[in-house]
Amino acid sequence: MTAPTSPITDTVTVFVRELRPVLRDPFSVVFSLVQPLIFLALFAPLLPGGLGEESTLQWFVPGIVVMSCLFATMSTGANLLFEIQLGSHERMLVSPLRRSALIVGRALKEIVPVLVQTAVILVVTVPFGFRPSPLGAVCGLLILSVFSIGVGCLSYALALVSKDRHWLFWGVQQTLLFPLVLLAGIMLPVEGGPGWLQTLSRFNPLTYVVDAQRALFNGDLAAPVIAWGALAAVAVAVVGLWVGITTMRRAD
Repeated sequence: MTAPTSPITDTVTVFVRELRPVLRDPFSVVFSLVQPLIFLALFAPLLPGGLGEESTLQWFVPGIVVMSCLFATMSTGANLLFEIQLGSHERMLVSPLRRSALIVGRALKEIVPVLVQTAVILVVTVPFGFRPSPLGAVCGLLILSVFSIGVGCLSYALALVSKDRHWLFWGVQQTLLFPLVLLAGIMLPVEGGPGWLQTLSRFNPLTYVVDAQRALFNGDLAAPVIAWGALAAVAVAVVGLWVGITTMRRAD
């Protein structure tokens, strides 16, 4: 007879299971950085001051950090789509593990790629003049970790709904991804845009996360935008966990 387990034990079991492929093939984490690094290399020189201007990098690099986090977590549901196709996900559903742990453990795994990708971005940009605040960077990563849990859960929920309809998953993901990035002011500041664009930006939780990262990475630890960014990250995490757990419990 199998001994009863706790929700924490089940979550840790799923977390370790999901982390194992990342540790076996860490290149997959770096590969997902290709698109953000391309934006960094080709877009930053077009901004005032160019790639070698410190003020430009201080504004642009934190946004790229958030972009890499968003790209990775929004596409992570593709791994679950693959498991559904192979039938391994169905075997997990009939295991003694709690269904809430199946989504929470997966979501917690998203923190590891975020940390690795941020480290790579910093290694690439510091030689060009980017000067992050160490304490601010740590605080920023905490906010990003919370945010990545929520987005990861939403991506997994979308995969569960899509099942074998891969076109649905990628269609929704791509439809949402770039409007979120552009409205958050990652590539260009929205302050100079039309009023309707600025209004849409205020309803985008990613906007507040990006603003908080810029303040933190630049060492402005008392900026009011940090609280708004943390609140936005927590809100996304709460909504994502609720949607993800509810969807997983209804999965068949």
